[in-house]
Amino acid sequence: MRGAGSRAQPQRIGLCFSLQNCVRSALNFPNNSFPSGGVFDQAGKEKRLAEIESSISSPEVWGDQEKLTPLLREKSRMEAEIQRCRELKASHEEMRGWLELAEGGEEDALEMLEEQTAHLRSFLARTELDVLLSGDSDHCDAILDIHPGAGGTEAQDWAEMLERMYLRWAESRKFKTQIIDSLPGEEAGIKSVTIRIQGENAYGLLQGEKGIHRLIRLSPYDASGRRHTSFASVDIIPDASEELDIEVKESDLRIDVYRSSGAGGQHVNKTESAVRITHLPTGIVAQCQNERSQQSNRESAMRVLKARLYAFEQSKRDAAKQADYAGKDAIAFGSQIRTYTLHPYRLVKDHRTSEERGDADAVLDGDLDAFLRAYLLWKHGQPPQEA
Repeated sequence: MRGAGSRAQPQRIGLCFSLQNCVRSALNFPNNSFPSGGVFDQAGKEKRLAEIESSISSPEVWGDQEKLTPLLREKSRMEAEIQRCRELKASHEEMRGWLELAEGGEEDALEMLEEQTAHLRSFLARTELDVLLSGDSDHCDAILDIHPGAGGTEAQDWAEMLERMYLRWAESRKFKTQIIDSLPGEEAGIKSVTIRIQGENAYGLLQGEKGIHRLIRLSPYDASGRRHTSFASVDIIPDASEELDIEVKESDLRIDVYRSSGAGGQHVNKTESAVRITHLPTGIVAQCQNERSQQSNRESAMRVLKARLYAFEQSKRDAAKQADYAGKDAIAFGSQIRTYTLHPYRLVKDHRTSEERGDADAVLDGDLDAFLRAYLLWKHGQPPQEA
């Protein structure tokens, strides 16, 4: 028994050092490659929470839902982030205590350290995205647009596959989705779709999906069974209309009503309920035809218009973003951000981050988290690592 204990001693020492490095890494995590005063700025968040609680205690605020709703959302977000900071600090302190006991020869401490290490690593993995999602609009809901490229039915079918992929991803996260506008293809697929995705950090998580997506497959619409390449563009903008006072003059708008297209029904297609709103100074257009009444369609279209105006104004503040907004890449070869290969092999590869997965079916079924995480790390200048 003594010999076994002696042989196990170097393993215990090695484990202690490994766990000690894990603790040090965790303790430095809030300041590791990220600016101070961000998501781990507990004092700043507690101060902001006190300001929000003071604001919502006023009867005037409760009478104004447009002001109250964003304040309540921010309050919930601040409370969650403060609790996260407290849990992380408590986990650090508990782990350091067990580490001291283990280095002092306590037998049971090693087992507790293993459990605490697993807990801490899991906690840090969950917290990592929150650190990366610290932009001004990252917490907002998202408005997603999909448009097929040249190629007729092939590209339109690919656009519908992307629509399904994002709807399944949102469903897996229990996010709410609303199809604001959809134009079906002539034979199959869709000519365009606009989807509102509501959930915590929806825009921040999806922001990297903006760009051209390429599909390579054996065409189900080609009787010869030849391989085809299809393209579709995805655009993502934050839905910040509830949190920002975006003033749009009625005189700057042209509002057109028309009959909805699609499969029809008892009400759809029989009245001019669809609404298209054009912002004349910028030429930005938003439309909605999926609601049952013209008023509901107008409200949804106005929400999308405000979100697009906000994104447009944000892009003008940065020259690079302005160029990206004003002149998007052609939906064709050489401009894609990601390729989905279904033949002759199966692989999904992001050309910006080099993240790739062989299970293409799972990705098309909404398993996007690895690509979303890799993009956020790439955006912040960090190499993607295994989760």
